[in-house]
Amino acid sequence: MQLGFVSAILPDLKLEDVARFAAEAGYECVELMCWPPGKAERRYAGVTHVDATSFGAAEARRLRDALAAAGVEASGLGYYPNALSSDPAEAAVAREHIERVIRAASALGVNRMNTFIGRDPKRSVDECWPRLLDTWHPLVKVAEDLGVKIGIENCPMLFTRDEWPGGKNIATSPAIWRRLFADIPSPSLGLNYDPSHMVWQHMDYLKPLREFADRLHHVHAKDVRVDRERLDDVGILAAPLEWHRPKLPGLGDVDWGRFFSVLTDAGYDGPVCVEVEDRAYEKTLETRKQSLRQSHAFLRQFVPRREPGG
Repeated sequence: MQLGFVSAILPDLKLEDVARFAAEAGYECVELMCWPPGKAERRYAGVTHVDATSFGAAEARRLRDALAAAGVEASGLGYYPNALSSDPAEAAVAREHIERVIRAASALGVNRMNTFIGRDPKRSVDECWPRLLDTWHPLVKVAEDLGVKIGIENCPMLFTRDEWPGGKNIATSPAIWRRLFADIPSPSLGLNYDPSHMVWQHMDYLKPLREFADRLHHVHAKDVRVDRERLDDVGILAAPLEWHRPKLPGLGDVDWGRFFSVLTDAGYDGPVCVEVEDRAYEKTLETRKQSLRQSHAFLRQFVPRREPGG
């Protein structure tokens, strides 16, 4: 496995600086954010370390050279919009840019693209399903033709008022993943698996590693702390952020020793990227860098450093 981090936490740095910091902190790879240039619509969105809107051979060569000079790799290209938004214009922008990022991943030689499936939060899973298939069959075909793997993150996107009651990402559970992979059976479609989302949904975060071992395209390392006292007070139907907090790896409820034990038994040998969403470390650029150094120190006990040429 290769240890990396998600570049969204360093929006104030250029790609070259992100790559240099990754190397200095001991990381082997970075998931590079590819939002269209412009204003962010939510926290951790809107970060553009790779501009896929104007991506060609020259830009691919420049980025490859920058990563090589730092001695790190791109674990994948990330863009996390809602391609099934109830707003047709928003959904169209998302679909079009997802395809651009898939093509940029191929041109860059990364061959991994991470995203959300999306969802209309006001509609049920069954009501969303025909549109899901119409949207994603063509995108998966593009990825398949280009040799790119799409990793769908399992975050429900159910935190703010506009995301109620269903959330903005439908691919949140094993039952839905089985249905998704049955209806879109291409091996190009898989998971960007984050155990923290299973914890706050009160689900087993180890079992999916075994069942979906052949669909694990990418892994996020984020922890979560469920506040049981607060949960007892407000209940499971309260807004999730009322009773849980994203934390750095090792500061929450994930048993990382067990997680990596099962992950290695499942045969996974790809990237594991720290995703920092811990507000306690977000005050300054230096505290955000420190969060990545601290996460590296903790996770390195489970992910041995890759030997040169290994």
